[in-house]
Amino acid sequence: MSRKRVEHEPGYVLHTYPYKETSLIVEAFARRFGRVALLARGARRPRSAMRGVLLSFHPLRLSWSGSADLANLVGAEWAGGIPLLGGRGLMCGFYVNELLLRLLPRDDPHESLFDAYAETLGRLATQEVSAVLRGFEKRLLAELGYAPLLETDAASRPIDPERLYGYEPDRGPVPANGARAGQLLVSGRTLLDVAAGDYARPETRDEARALMRVLIGERLHGQALHTRSILMELNEL
Repeated sequence: MSRKRVEHEPGYVLHTYPYKETSLIVEAFARRFGRVALLARGARRPRSAMRGVLLSFHPLRLSWSGSADLANLVGAEWAGGIPLLGGRGLMCGFYVNELLLRLLPRDDPHESLFDAYAETLGRLATQEVSAVLRGFEKRLLAELGYAPLLETDAASRPIDPERLYGYEPDRGPVPANGARAGQLLVSGRTLLDVAAGDYARPETRDEARALMRVLIGERLHGQALHTRSILMELNEL
């Protein structure tokens, strides 16, 4: 698939930052191309057609040209809308964007993840956010090849909902025979609930939050997430 010219590609803005006096660098998530970096020349000028369009969380149609690491954005149009994010949902949206920026390699297509991202934005506007976040985190890890082991333990035995497990990121759950310092403990019921996408139990929500924090931390290799400290204060992460 040629990268010399792309027309009306479904995409979302993940982040923008100034470039020189009047332009922007746009980090975008495009359906067929994954995460791409685009140069929006003149986008900061008051009369630029892109000035009010390059906003996060809005479905766009993006057009660009060039095959280098930084292609030229030549068009951006609205492509419908979603309910506006606000409050915790808005902060959780920024967290999801930061996850994609930190973990998703550039130019690595993930069409099903793109669709899951679009669905997640809609759900953040209308549903209880912790369940939405856990579902997206699990999907992101799976797309990157690090799907968490949830229905069997590290020895391939079925998870017992009545047992307590220690979760080792490089192996998976192992039956807990006495807690060790620093060990993440999670109930078998929580593991099965997360596998089924069922976050009705408060205990599942709490343990799933801790589990995903550890698993994502392994993939970040010590990088800090700027949105996490804010969301931790809101008791969502």
